[in-house]
Amino acid sequence: MADARTILVTGGCGFIGSNFVKMLVAEEPSVTIVNLDALTYAGNLSNLAEELENSRHRFVHGDINDRDLVSELIRNDGISGIINIAAETHVDRSITEPEAFVTSNVLGTVSLLQEAHANGIERFLQVSTDEVYGDLGADGIFREDSLIRPNSPYSASKAGGDHFVHAYHHTHGLNTGITRCSNNYGPYQFPEKMIPLMFNNARGDIPLPVYGDGLQVRDWLYVDDHCRAIWAAYCHGRPGEIYNVGGGNEMTNLDVVGLILGYLGKPESLVQHVTDRPGHDRRYAIDAGKIEQALGWGPVVTFEVGIRKTLDWYASNQEWLDSMTSGAYRTYYEEMYAGRGRGEG
Repeated sequence: MADARTILVTGGCGFIGSNFVKMLVAEEPSVTIVNLDALTYAGNLSNLAEELENSRHRFVHGDINDRDLVSELIRNDGISGIINIAAETHVDRSITEPEAFVTSNVLGTVSLLQEAHANGIERFLQVSTDEVYGDLGADGIFREDSLIRPNSPYSASKAGGDHFVHAYHHTHGLNTGITRCSNNYGPYQFPEKMIPLMFNNARGDIPLPVYGDGLQVRDWLYVDDHCRAIWAAYCHGRPGEIYNVGGGNEMTNLDVVGLILGYLGKPESLVQHVTDRPGHDRRYAIDAGKIEQALGWGPVVTFEVGIRKTLDWYASNQEWLDSMTSGAYRTYYEEMYAGRGRGEG
């Protein structure tokens, strides 16, 4: 690819997206970013307050399903590539609002692919999730050739988008790639997700709702490591290839909650086991050997360092947490957890 280029980053005001935009602005002086974001509940323009002042980052408020807008941006801004991070991502919400996930994660991906194909985009990278593989159980590890067996409406919608990305490569010869990451954590994560949710509750001595026995296992990946993997896959990934991205940090949800309580000096009695969510996958684990060998990427932030950096960030940005957990968030929280009561554990 040319040294100087303009890239369309979708969903650049969300958790992963804003961290990715920050990284590009700070570390890639030859890259200009057009950031297309609909600013749904999880998108926050204030995440990029400094970057909005940078001439190499332009924010556009809009929907990835607006094909006229996407086409206009590609042509007028001279966009050479698309990195699709925009998505509805919260499994719990997908159970009650699956249509929104189809609209964003399937139809939105197709809209971007259509315009990428129509306008001769050089490279299209889809940022996906390990959840498309389903549940591992106690043993095994996800590889790029693992079966696609999504178990939630969220993961089904992401799998649908991935299949369309593959189809556009195979049918139209579009230069596509897919990354599938394990559980991300770090600054700016919306507090419907486990780590900021538990931190937010614990700081206010509010019970911490832990699903079931809390022994579900996730592979935790620090968001900065993930952003570098995305960039490596975009710049150097082979056309049509999938790259799994994992942190190599398998931990139970209950152990992570315990670390948060310990950081804040709060008692374990705040843990409240609640009825598990329907279809909750028991364990995910990623084999990141392909991206490590092919692209030279590997995680550099250990979980011990990453969780400390993450909790320090939330502790230093409690006004941000307050702004994220007011209004509609409180209504959502009550609807999600009220009436669950105590579950197993």
